[in-house]
Amino acid sequence: MIPIAFAYGGWQTATFVAGEMREPRRQLSRGLIAGVLGVVALYLSVNFVCLRVLSPAGLASTHTPASAVMRAALGEHGAQWIAIGIAISTLGFLSQGILTAPRVYYAMARDGLFFQSVGHLSRKTGAPVVAILIQGVAATIIALSGRYEQILNYVVSIDFISFGLTAASLFVFRQRKETSEATYLAPGHPYTTCLFVLACAAIVGSTIWSYPANSAFGFVILLAGIPVYLYWARTKRPQHESAEGEI
Repeated sequence: MIPIAFAYGGWQTATFVAGEMREPRRQLSRGLIAGVLGVVALYLSVNFVCLRVLSPAGLASTHTPASAVMRAALGEHGAQWIAIGIAISTLGFLSQGILTAPRVYYAMARDGLFFQSVGHLSRKTGAPVVAILIQGVAATIIALSGRYEQILNYVVSIDFISFGLTAASLFVFRQRKETSEATYLAPGHPYTTCLFVLACAAIVGSTIWSYPANSAFGFVILLAGIPVYLYWARTKRPQHESAEGEI
């Protein structure tokens, strides 16, 4: 189930561009819900087709189920076409990663928690070019550091720790007496929130139990950020004015 949990992820990156949305309070929630439901419908449909065409035994015996289905339906040309489609889909995923992840580094630099140069915006395009370069180099190093399943395991364990903590923070915010116009509705809270936090904890625990070495590597990367954060927090000098001036 670990790769499945990763496959259904990606919704969280939509929040990275919330600052550029015209009505984030309304549109962000709608976009997240519509996106997740769309992915669920698409993946369940694909699984249904694979099971009908290949049968459970046939699906379990292949590492390329989509190609196997198209080969059964349209021959070798069908398998080639679906392979091209998957490659294009992969490029789409990589593109959204390049568009969203660097914004985290950019925001850190604006808050004085990273090198000032990382908050630099291109005068021509307005893109955080230095942050994008850092993201590209880091992604290349990680891609060359091990096999896909190894990288997936330590990414999933850390991802779902963050998801669980983010959801758990809702309990803290709802205990505060002050109100804000930016407050979001949380249908079913606290039960739905509790269920989500427990699910995240179960996925993290399962990953650690099944792949302790890979998970440990992910935790080392995570913990390495603590001294870096403490250092920057002491010398914190927000760069909002300079970054906004470049825009």
